[in-house]
Amino acid sequence: MRILLQFPEGLKQKAMEHAKALENEGHEVFISASPTFGACDLALDEARNIKADKLVHYGHAEFHHVDFNVEYINYQIDAPLNLLEQSLDVLKNFKTIGLVTTIQHIHQLDEIKAFYEKNGKTVVVGKPYGFAKKQGQILGCDIGSSASVDRNVDVHLYFGGGIFHPLGALLATTKPFYVIEPFAGIIENIDHYRGTYRKRSRGKILASLNAKNFGILVSTKNGQHNLQLGKILKERIENDGLNAEILVANTFDFESINNMMEFDVLVNTACPRIAIDDTDRTRKPLISANELMEILKMKTELKAVTAH
Repeated sequence: MRILLQFPEGLKQKAMEHAKALENEGHEVFISASPTFGACDLALDEARNIKADKLVHYGHAEFHHVDFNVEYINYQIDAPLNLLEQSLDVLKNFKTIGLVTTIQHIHQLDEIKAFYEKNGKTVVVGKPYGFAKKQGQILGCDIGSSASVDRNVDVHLYFGGGIFHPLGALLATTKPFYVIEPFAGIIENIDHYRGTYRKRSRGKILASLNAKNFGILVSTKNGQHNLQLGKILKERIENDGLNAEILVANTFDFESINNMMEFDVLVNTACPRIAIDDTDRTRKPLISANELMEILKMKTELKAVTAH
């Protein structure tokens, strides 16, 4: 069988090991050298171009069905749980905990839940919106496991590495939010990011009120492609007497996009985290569809005011 292997950045150092194992089984193996942002970003073009029989995608669970033979290997990681005891003091004023993690540690969720319940806490594990597949699992684009239980908990707790995943959940919730980073040995409250990102969003909106030319980003990645939304937003912008064009790419190179100086604002329709995480990489405001709607609403209100 001809197989293409695809690894996220954190697992690329394992690529040769897995390739050799499959070659020893008699398979013809290739390794994708492209970056990947998750199961929404499968190396389908590479797989089809080399006529692979199967794509093996490591580190993520299935995002949605695609018309290709894809095997998902979640790559579970047993993280140390020694910080749980220490966290009890940090969480002493909270009775009900909303618990989330990533697919790498989802197998440890029951053990973590049992620990807190043994120590007098009520633990709530929410359901994702649908892109994530397991209860308590969050993705950069699916924070349902936190948002769905926000009204029922006193505090949110993320167990896992890095700030990328809990940041999205933080911005969609209202309760205090703590992170246990088991590998770095850190327990941290990240509530301050809410104010930072809300101010940043407000600043982008205000900076876009005089915009006339909008560039709408549409990705061709399997789980990020949303041409329909791009066309709807284009029509909405043009109905307000403004200009809009759709910019298509697989992975957005913002150095290249920055050369398109005619556009006053860039509107994201791909991974929702682009409008949150990549705003410092663009010369012009990079906004979400929701932020665009607020801008157009404010423009209409300003016109009404000035007309009088």
